[in-house]
Amino acid sequence: MRDANNTKKDFKLIALDMDGTLLNEEGKISEGNRQAIEEAQAKGVHVVLSTGRSILTCREFAESLKLSSYLVTVNGSEIWDCAGNLLERNILDAAHIEMMWELKNTHNTRFWAVTSDKVWREEFPEDISSHQWLKFGFDIDEDEVRETILAELSKNDGLEITNSSLTNIEVNAVGINKAKALHTVCDKLDISMDEVIAMGDSLNDIAMIKEAGCGVAMGNAQPIVKEASDWVTGTNAEDGVAQAIRHWVL
Repeated sequence: MRDANNTKKDFKLIALDMDGTLLNEEGKISEGNRQAIEEAQAKGVHVVLSTGRSILTCREFAESLKLSSYLVTVNGSEIWDCAGNLLERNILDAAHIEMMWELKNTHNTRFWAVTSDKVWREEFPEDISSHQWLKFGFDIDEDEVRETILAELSKNDGLEITNSSLTNIEVNAVGINKAKALHTVCDKLDISMDEVIAMGDSLNDIAMIKEAGCGVAMGNAQPIVKEASDWVTGTNAEDGVAQAIRHWVL
């Protein structure tokens, strides 16, 4: 873990990754996590989902938690306000999508991709340029194939490359990440990143974990995420989010 100079401070915003963090292995929010989030909001703390998911696949969770703050989606490609208005969108160039689609076909990998209006998994549009692309993802079991694709992607300086599990690769437009989006949210709320506690488990969480006042890695987080964090909480199966909220916020 990084050298933490964190004494208990007055955190004003909790930024939560979803898969592997807020959600348990069944893809649900535990009652323990719900209760801690409810208590934090009652205390006046903003709770912001900061996720690789699109608005289409995270809005229902935000509504079920009665969240009243911003949403950071698709790894920071989009920022939404509490009324469901889009504040910011950062798209990937269609030429980059064409290149990654060719890589996917060359190596016969699983994929998913997110446009402004859809999550693509089985099918893919013929007219790539007619869509607004937010993210492209590869899911690859074979380490050698994954490293080959990573090496090819790394040659392109227009891409932001992370992951949300050990077997996948997630690609956004360069410079787009959860930390950058949270800076925008903090500006709108007139708070600083030092007043943010951010929790996550994968590479797409590292930027916000490093830049937050307190970066929390889940017990199930990738080792590199734990190294970048200030504190390690329980796993996503052990209400790790609630443990961290109760330790640092409540």
